[in-house]
Amino acid sequence: MRYIIPIFLLITMGSCFGSYTEGEYYFQQQEYEKAVTQFSRALFLNVTDVKALHMRARSYEEIEDFVSAKKDYESILKLNPKYAQAYAGIGKLHWKIQDYRNAEIYLLRAAQYDPEDFEIVFLLGRSLIKNKRYNQADEFLQIAKELEPEDARVHYYQGMARSQIGDLLGAAGSFNMSLKYDPDNLAAKYNRGVLRMLIGYSSWAVEDFDEVLQVKPDHVEALARRGTAKLNINDPSACKDLRDAAAKGSWYAKMWLEKC
Repeated sequence: MRYIIPIFLLITMGSCFGSYTEGEYYFQQQEYEKAVTQFSRALFLNVTDVKALHMRARSYEEIEDFVSAKKDYESILKLNPKYAQAYAGIGKLHWKIQDYRNAEIYLLRAAQYDPEDFEIVFLLGRSLIKNKRYNQADEFLQIAKELEPEDARVHYYQGMARSQIGDLLGAAGSFNMSLKYDPDNLAAKYNRGVLRMLIGYSSWAVEDFDEVLQVKPDHVEALARRGTAKLNINDPSACKDLRDAAAKGSWYAKMWLEKC
């Protein structure tokens, strides 16, 4: 009889371990409902298993059961109030439903507990942009850039933040770096063109707008701004660009047509 308890414990622990590892397998295979089932089995045997709660929450996220995901993250925080990824998870849930104010609150708390997690700091920066807190966004995106200096996205969004606070040269530099790591980012190319025109490099701006229009000929605002940049360098085709853009509904082109 003395062997009954140890054997039972081994069976129980093995079952729990198997459920968790099977859950991880299904998660990696993107079979999220099956993953939820396996993590739930693991949690039936150990309700305080933070790793299983976290992975089940992530699985719920993938099947867009945000209510259940949030409950799991909140359960984690009851067990460990300093668990950064749980705050981040709730922040991401708010981001997905476009509740950027609460996304910022939870991501800020996550960053306090794990300031070196790039994805947390990066998404916090983007949330701050959504909430029009551009100076703070620039600061956190700078931290994210130091963590992942070759990530094109962080340079792009820092450029967006800097353009909103009037740092035109800094913003242009950010878009330059974004394009260094992601040359096909048309949004970065368009925004760099706008900034180049504003700081007096209209011939370079025309080059940016040309490249945008080669890929997206229907980009009306790139056409309108190319027309304005051409006006600045006395290019005779400027007015054609502005007329064409105005005919397609660009208020910006209509505003500049009087120069023709």
